[in-house]
Amino acid sequence: MLWIIFALLTGIAIFSVLWPLARAPRRQNEVERDIAFYEERLGEIDREVERALIAPEDAKAVKAEAARRLLVSADQDKAPAQVSQTRVRLATALGLVLIPAVALGLYARVGHPDWPDLPLQARLDSEPGRMDLATAIAKVEAHLAQNPSDGRGYEVLVPAYLRIGRVEDAVRAASTALRLLGDSPERLSLYGETLVYAAQGVVTKEAQEAFTKAVAKGALVPKASLYLGLAAEQDGDKPRALAIWKKLLADAPTAPWAESLRQKLIALSSEEGPQSTPEGAAIAAMPEGDRDAVIRGMVDRLATRLAQNGQDLEGWLRLVRAYKVLNEADKARTALDEARRNLGNDPAATARIDALAHELGLEG
Repeated sequence: MLWIIFALLTGIAIFSVLWPLARAPRRQNEVERDIAFYEERLGEIDREVERALIAPEDAKAVKAEAARRLLVSADQDKAPAQVSQTRVRLATALGLVLIPAVALGLYARVGHPDWPDLPLQARLDSEPGRMDLATAIAKVEAHLAQNPSDGRGYEVLVPAYLRIGRVEDAVRAASTALRLLGDSPERLSLYGETLVYAAQGVVTKEAQEAFTKAVAKGALVPKASLYLGLAAEQDGDKPRALAIWKKLLADAPTAPWAESLRQKLIALSSEEGPQSTPEGAAIAAMPEGDRDAVIRGMVDRLATRLAQNGQDLEGWLRLVRAYKVLNEADKARTALDEARRNLGNDPAATARIDALAHELGLEG
């Protein structure tokens, strides 16, 4: 019967809002104020006549005008208000009846008033396959509260925390799993990744140390190598980034991420210099005028593509660098602003854009 209580509360809320509108206005005070003002005005006119500030015949005209204004004010306070109040009362009655009726009808149609509530413990006891992520996290947290030495539980929580944006909790869970279970390459990589998330995409010194330890254990740990290459790129050491990623690609040429890494290598190689790729070497061999025309054509095509699809982070970074090489700092800054506008919802992308602006001296 809880829905009946909700209906009554809805009616009370509507009544409390509409009732003041339905009440007839108290115009008596306004009329009394007008009469008092009129009498005060008459007294003021008489005083002006006594001080010879106004002629007696003019005083009569002024008193007549004051009386006329009082009558006009009184006429305005009559019947129209009664008509208005009738409509307000009608609207109040309809609101009190129709709004709860419509609300209850919709709830009865799309809701489930006959369902009982589902306490937290009942949700925690449900089958894992039917559990949402928040409930699953709560269940693991409840388990860890009773078993704080279960490192596997903390390890399970890390990706779940990252998925829902609880980054600081993910860092703590990964650190605890390392302490309880030992520093395997996978756990070191996972811990380093949480540190990168916490730094909004920047591979910090502590994260680099975790990734380096993971790789030093001898096993192929793609995540650690990917982040170590990113760290080298963020530090401006592009040859080292290329070396790390090329080795990773050679070790796992058919991995799901291999194609995207190849594209990254091509982009980074083109940034390293015009002779880093066969295409770049051919461009470098051209006469200066032809070379500049080809480069500007490539830059213009890239800018056009980014104007149509602004979600390409690597494309924006290449465009900014290209404008910088062409000594077009204003265009480079404009490209930075456009990149931030298009990728502002991605903290990691924004961090890389800001890092490039700092590297190229385009922060102002």
